[in-house]
This record gives sequence, C-alpha cells and structure tokens, in this order.
Amino acid sequence: MTAYKGRWALVTGASAGLGKGFATLLARRGANLVLVARREDRLQELATSLSEEFAVQTKVIVADLAQRDAPEAIFDSVKNDGLAIDILINNAGFGLTGEYSERPWSEHKDFIELMITSYAALTRLFLDGMVARKYGRIIQVSSVAGLVPGGQGHTQYGAAKAYLVSFAQSLAAENERNGVHVTALCPGFTMTEFHDANGTRNLVSKLPSFMMMPADPVIEGALNAVEKKHVVYVPGTVNKAIVTLSRLLPRPWAAALMRQNSKKIRRSAD
Repeated sequence: MTAYKGRWALVTGASAGLGKGFATLLARRGANLVLVARREDRLQELATSLSEEFAVQTKVIVADLAQRDAPEAIFDSVKNDGLAIDILINNAGFGLTGEYSERPWSEHKDFIELMITSYAALTRLFLDGMVARKYGRIIQVSSVAGLVPGGQGHTQYGAAKAYLVSFAQSLAAENERNGVHVTALCPGFTMTEFHDANGTRNLVSKLPSFMMMPADPVIEGALNAVEKKHVVYVPGTVNKAIVTLSRLLPRPWAAALMRQNSKKIRRSAD
C-alpha cells in the first residue's frame, strides 16, 4: 500500500516501541519520515534501514521533548529543510513510577512538559500547514488509562492521557472542514519496550496473555482509524471491554476496582 507516497510524516519517540512501529508502517505505505527521539544511534540505524528497504527519504532530529524549546527547534529544523509535514504522530512518552509525593516537582514538571506540552506545541506548530494544504493526519498516542478512573501510583499518567483524548476530540471537531483528521489512540498493554523503560516488565509479565496485544495491529489499526475519521480508537476486544465496563459501572464502583488492581500493574518509586 502506498497511501502516503511522497508525503512527510513526523514521529516522536521513534527510536523504539510504538514509535518505531509507526515509522516502519508509514514507510511501508510510502511516507518520507522525520524521526525524533533522544537516542541518535538508534534513530540513525532506523533511518538507514527504512531508506534502504522502502526507498523513502528520512531526516533524523535528536531532541528531548521534556525541554520546553524542543518543539520549536524541531519545527524550525523541518521548516529550514523545506519539508511539509502532513502526518504527525505524537508518541514520545514514559511512565513516572510511584506515588505523587514520592517524586520531586522537577520530575513531575518534566513529565508534564513531555506528555502534554510537547504534544500540544507540535500540534499547534504543524497544524497551520496542514490546514493550508487541506490535508493532515494527527495521531495523539493516549492510552486506555485515559478512559478509566485513576488509581494508585503513576499518578499523572492517566491524567495526561485523558487530556490527549479530549484534545483530540476538540481538534477533530474544529478541523473536520479542513481535511485534517485527528485520532487519539488508546491502547492497553502492548508488547513494546515501554514496560522495560519504566521498570514494570516483571509486573505485566504476570498478566494473562490475552491482555497483551502485539504492537503491529495496534499501529495498523490506528492508521486505519485516522483515515476513517475515528476520533477515539481503542484496539483489541479486551481493551474495548475494559473501557465499556468502566463507563457502565457506577463511578464509585469503577474507581474502587481501579484502586484494588493498581498495585498489580504499577511499580513503586525507586
């Protein structure tokens, strides 16, 4: 499939996990790629591999999106190269373990900068060009955690992901007339390096296998969803059931259920 042939896509958090998967599938569909992450060696390796396999153009930008000036630096670099970003995958992120009081404000501030501010900033910076060209695809990588009540530990994670859902819904409503499609991808447990990075691999490995989804169908489903103008996309039957149950249960019951199960999936602070 070459649905995006000749178009440029920007993927954050592209060095591993869902970001790397998005970059690969977009290249397979013909898109040229701007790959953004902190690990230059991994980005360069991925850029070379995708260029050789799919004959697409690539650009690597090393950036830490927890730094406030990173989104504008990325935008300026792309603009200076004369590239028009038609597809934006806001994916960079991490999980800050432990309870809120166990972490210093500096870490919480960086979390907000990366998980909320960078998404909003990159969207705003690249949106005008999409509107002018009457074509755009934006995927905000959220989570099932943004659709269910919060629980103990990883305090800001669900809150940040809930913001992305509401943000995507408003953006989609505002830009439907402009040819810009916006989707919040809300996966559950997915087989990526994310759980290694935040130290929860041992916890999630104890979950039933049916609760873990391979990354490829999550990514492909998200790209199909944004083309179909599905604003909130929850991949997988189990994840859909969890979200539906949380909505059908009385709010206090759903919150109590989340509190009861939080420790099974969330690691304490170091």
